[in-house]
Amino acid sequence: MNTGWTHTTVLLDEAVDALLSDAPPAGPASPGRNFVDATFGRGGHSRLILSRLGPADRLLAFDKDPAAVREAAQITDARFTIRHEGFEQLATLPAGSLAGVLMDLGVSSPQLDDASRGFSFRFEGPLDMRMDTSRGQSVAQWLETAPASQIAEVIRDYGEERFAGPIAKAIVARRQERGPISTTTELAQLVADTVKTREPGQNPATRTFQAFRIFINAELEALQHALTACLDVLQPMGLLVVISFHSLEDRIVKQFIAAHSRAQYDRRAPFATPAPMRLEARGRVRPSATEVAANPRARSAIMRVARRTVAA
Repeated sequence: MNTGWTHTTVLLDEAVDALLSDAPPAGPASPGRNFVDATFGRGGHSRLILSRLGPADRLLAFDKDPAAVREAAQITDARFTIRHEGFEQLATLPAGSLAGVLMDLGVSSPQLDDASRGFSFRFEGPLDMRMDTSRGQSVAQWLETAPASQIAEVIRDYGEERFAGPIAKAIVARRQERGPISTTTELAQLVADTVKTREPGQNPATRTFQAFRIFINAELEALQHALTACLDVLQPMGLLVVISFHSLEDRIVKQFIAAHSRAQYDRRAPFATPAPMRLEARGRVRPSATEVAANPRARSAIMRVARRTVAA
């Protein structure tokens, strides 16, 4: 069924160039190289990667979203495989087996534009926000019983919202008076009624919706697990490419690369030989003005690249 939803992949050429242009060659025991698209989305990166791989190379993709997995089924290339799992499952792959890993951490346009998914305050829909609609608790279900203190903590920590406390109290008061919030527009209106000031051009509910989506999908925890797994699954000189879209994600990626781009000293044993650096930072890339003009959702994107060092 043609829904009319489209998705423009951000930093498409830049990300694939970073992943493939300087990737290590296949080893003597392997006929080809293995790459991972850790967040398939709607397949923009995967399709371009496949167009540039050699005949013996392989591409494995991960995605929690059943809609993304259905989209991936349209790819008939025998070199391609999709797993209906989150990218934290990178840890299940063999050590040193990958020449490169690409992570695009953004929510896809079809997810945002499909009202039934509940990601956007722009459309009336159920307050869901799950990446994987086949399992887990929706935001509406969580808000039915969550205490104000937990709701405030989520909004503050994941949305960086300074009105987290008043919003949380308003959600609980509404629940007690008229029953729990069940739709996106109900939540957006409640936040708008509670937050009296906001940055120009930003909907008052933006930070709260971001916070609830990150929390209900455990996005930051999954990112931490996936990054750590890359230290093991990337082969020497393998490449890590990560595109993030908000400051919480980018901070995690930046600090992770920085921490592993220097020798690690054990303060408990100051005279011990330090553990060698495991990553080499290779810089960051922002979308061009031309790309942002054509796709405003690209404006907050930051791509960071690192290479796995030879040292274990």
